[in-house]
Amino acid sequence: MPDASRDDDQLMLAYARGDTAAFDELYARHESALLRFVRRLLGQPLAAQADEVFQDTWMRIIAARAGYVARGDGGGGRASWRTWAFTIAHHAAMDRLRTSGREVTLEMADDAGDPMEWLQASLDMSHPATEDVAFWRAAGQQLLDCLDALPDVQRAAFLLHHEDGASVEDLARRLALPFETAKSRLRYALQKLRGCMQSYLVVLEARV
Repeated sequence: MPDASRDDDQLMLAYARGDTAAFDELYARHESALLRFVRRLLGQPLAAQADEVFQDTWMRIIAARAGYVARGDGGGGRASWRTWAFTIAHHAAMDRLRTSGREVTLEMADDAGDPMEWLQASLDMSHPATEDVAFWRAAGQQLLDCLDALPDVQRAAFLLHHEDGASVEDLARRLALPFETAKSRLRYALQKLRGCMQSYLVVLEARV
């Protein structure tokens, strides 16, 4: 039975003290989100390795239990554990991308933009009518294909922002990057996704 009485920080600290049921609860809460994040970060070329990287993520979480320090103050504990876990998943996936011979490139852009606003408005916050299901399924698959086409570092920044809600400041801190570099990676990813999704966005804009 789910333990709603304890937030993620409390569960992790309890697990560090030997409460294995607390770990089971953490796993149940975040299994789907972390696996989805790892799959999207690795992309289609390494899709077959997603489960292995996912398990590696949890092994790293387990290994870090003794040194875990709660980052929340009671109200924000759950979000802070999630941020910590997503960062571990990011490192595990990027390690796999490097050892698999995938080139990790850095591309910069100087033009302004608001990361994710267009995608949230066009896709995540929309509720298609029944007759539009085929269109939205196709758009969803195209988005995944577009994500696969991004350079690894741009896809990582985009997914950390989108999946975990990380701000640019969070990205810079968690990825050990200068603020402007983190901002540029996120912005450039958005530009590429806009171009890749253009045919669907044109249809969506025409419906407004």
